Amino acid sequence: MKNILKVAMAQISPVWLDKVATLKKIEATIQEAAKEKAELVVFGEALLPGYPFWLALTDGAAWDTKINKELHAHYARNSVQIELGELDSVCSLAKENKIAIYLGIIERARNRGGHSLYCSLVYIDAEGKIKSVHRKLQPTYDERLTWSPGDGNGLQVHSLKQFTVGGLNCWENWMPLARTALYGLGENLHIAVWPGSDHNTRDITRFIARESRSFVISVSSLMKTEDFPKTTPHLAEILKKAPAVMANGGSCIAGPDGEWLVEPVLDKEGLLYHNLDFNRVYEERQNFDPVGHYSRPDITKLTVNRERQSTVEFKD
Repeated sequence: MKNILKVAMAQISPVWLDKVATLKKIEATIQEAAKEKAELVVFGEALLPGYPFWLALTDGAAWDTKINKELHAHYARNSVQIELGELDSVCSLAKENKIAIYLGIIERARNRGGHSLYCSLVYIDAEGKIKSVHRKLQPTYDERLTWSPGDGNGLQVHSLKQFTVGGLNCWENWMPLARTALYGLGENLHIAVWPGSDHNTRDITRFIARESRSFVISVSSLMKTEDFPKTTPHLAEILKKAPAVMANGGSCIAGPDGEWLVEPVLDKEGLLYHNLDFNRVYEERQNFDPVGHYSRPDITKLTVNRERQSTVEFKD
């Protein structure tokens, strides 16, 4: 049935700051979702290789400290360079199993010199093709000490059966103009990815659904300090101030009326499934459509620059 989409929320923890091991876990999760006939699987923000929790625990803003420099270098070495084919195995699984994927990664972008890090949300279609890489527009608070601000190139949507799907990273979902850009492209299935915890997902998931009259899937990761690899640089120093639970999940789904389809799920690792019926989008757009019959483009209009930004332009 083209109007029904089976989705899977991958609420899992990374093998923290270990790209190779985390990638293997992601691959196994995709295969499990495919066995259950899921057509879309979504992973949390920065899952590959993990969220920079250390910044809040090691005086991350202190200038020129050895601990933060060495942790940043370790993070960079475990980041993803898409141009080198480091997501090829994920793309192959998408094609093999005819499953679309949203995956949160830390990207070390070669077209920005190959040294700075971006929190990116990658969409891979069911043919195994990377269709968009959205670099987070504005890192939040201490994230700015390790992540660079992105650009508008990834503000894109994609056709998936009868749905039009788009996504944003974490607090980008609070940016009304970023949301509007996706609404204007016809989005009716919104993906919101988070590092973890229901204090992020509980309110905004239903709010975006009600504002946009779309389905909203919020996917969070899990993270406990007991799961930090023993090989993590400066682990003893990180653990001094770390709570036992860094991220408790909170993955959930709201329908186009803003009501829960799946309430936030806490402290449970694994895949969460649900079937979405596209007809519900049309039903709720009858009384409100933020970029359609309930808009006034003659008065207010948004301009979006989707050019991929680069410091140097070469003309050979």
